[in-house]
Amino acid sequence: MAKMKVSKPPRIEEILIKEFQNLIELMPVDTQQLQNLENQLNEMPLSSSTNVSRVVKLDIKQPNEEQMNKLIEAYKKYYALFTTHKATDSKGRYLYWDKIKRQYSKKEDAEKIWAATKINRLAGKKKFEFIANYEFSFCVPDTMQALLHFIDKSCGDHIMLSSGNQLGAADKKTLMIEEAITSAQLEGAATTRKVAKQLLASQRPKPQNEYEIMIVNNHKLMQKTLALKNEPLSIKMILSLHHIATENAIGNQAVSGKFRQNDDIHIADYDGNSVYQPPAFTEVPKLMEALCTFANTDHDGINHPLFIHPIVKAIMLHFFTGYIHPFGDGNGRTARALFYWFVLRNGYDLFEYISISRLLRETPTKYAKSYLYTENDDLDLTYFIYYQLDIIKRAIEDLRSYVEKETSKLQNFTAEISNFATAHGLNGRQIEILQAAVKEKGKIFTVKNVSAQFDVAENTARTDLKQLLELKLLGQFKSGNAINFIAPSDLKDRLI
Repeated sequence: MAKMKVSKPPRIEEILIKEFQNLIELMPVDTQQLQNLENQLNEMPLSSSTNVSRVVKLDIKQPNEEQMNKLIEAYKKYYALFTTHKATDSKGRYLYWDKIKRQYSKKEDAEKIWAATKINRLAGKKKFEFIANYEFSFCVPDTMQALLHFIDKSCGDHIMLSSGNQLGAADKKTLMIEEAITSAQLEGAATTRKVAKQLLASQRPKPQNEYEIMIVNNHKLMQKTLALKNEPLSIKMILSLHHIATENAIGNQAVSGKFRQNDDIHIADYDGNSVYQPPAFTEVPKLMEALCTFANTDHDGINHPLFIHPIVKAIMLHFFTGYIHPFGDGNGRTARALFYWFVLRNGYDLFEYISISRLLRETPTKYAKSYLYTENDDLDLTYFIYYQLDIIKRAIEDLRSYVEKETSKLQNFTAEISNFATAHGLNGRQIEILQAAVKEKGKIFTVKNVSAQFDVAENTARTDLKQLLELKLLGQFKSGNAINFIAPSDLKDRLI
């Protein structure tokens, strides 16, 4: 595991004061006169109304040519700094102090560039007070807008990808359990993916260990989050989600569905060094109320003066939950649930099938650093927002690749069905039944439904299904007096 070292950035006030002092030295002012002025001002009584201009007369001289040239050079240098080093670098990256410091060998140069970068960021920052004494800010540079545009195009209120491929029912079921598994693995669950999928598919009533409990809990959590997407956020909802996530799978002597009752908690780096101390437990209730108010406020830029893009706001909810750290354990699971609740609430339906935890799990150091950058740099949320947007973009691209790969398999499989149909004399109806069966494992076919779908007599439909059963391309089971037919999970293998 990579070490996580994050240094505190220098204060821009101190950098600017130092630079201002350097400029003063270029000015043609008699230092002795300045000293006399300072002495006389110090000797004046506080109540004095004496006109300062009568106390000492300063003889300000016109700069000579050499001094003027130095001032012009200084102006050009600072102008170049402020016009070259914007909120993001030339590649559009929102760099933290550590990275700027590494790029420039001289500390003085790095500090000047940091000051120029910070001032440009201040000009474009959106500030808001989350609650008294907690003022956060964020920027929306061009590269962030581009990421948000990509997400908007990809994740509207539909389940069709931009390529035109749609998610089949089997794909949906597989993808819906992905976040449950990877979220548990992110928290330390050691169960293999194969075992986890079998566990959720079979819906065993009693998981065998704490890891399996965590996975089942996460699956229930995602289902509950989806069910609550039209409900406003409340303390009751947050505690309910935490209880679902952590029931029988919680550590640190914490209690499921209850806020922490002590400050015996700190965030450490991978060397065990404390890097962040969350707010006192006595502040948690009011901070979580503020979180609910923030979530339920419509930051549309019309009814509310501040516009926050829904995806950005969902990421903020994730951050604030981690920052407040309201629970003794299970904060990460709850934070991710609130993220999903908000994006689904705002019509980004594709997130039901997108797992961010898998990618967060791959880069835990970057995830932790994005928190620390924000905390160390005047609560600037932009670092965390950028990191999460990159994770979301990659998750969408992974989903698109998955669906395209499965679509390609299906197209190849259609050719295999055609060859099999020719060899075994299958008709067009039977080919369509097999195509539907391979898209959805476990799909049920009844005589009545097949008869209605193809507008044929029930005897004809029964004959079609029985022939597929005899070829072992379908299974069967009884439901009352009727016999139903089911798509097997290994249908592709049976056709080869």
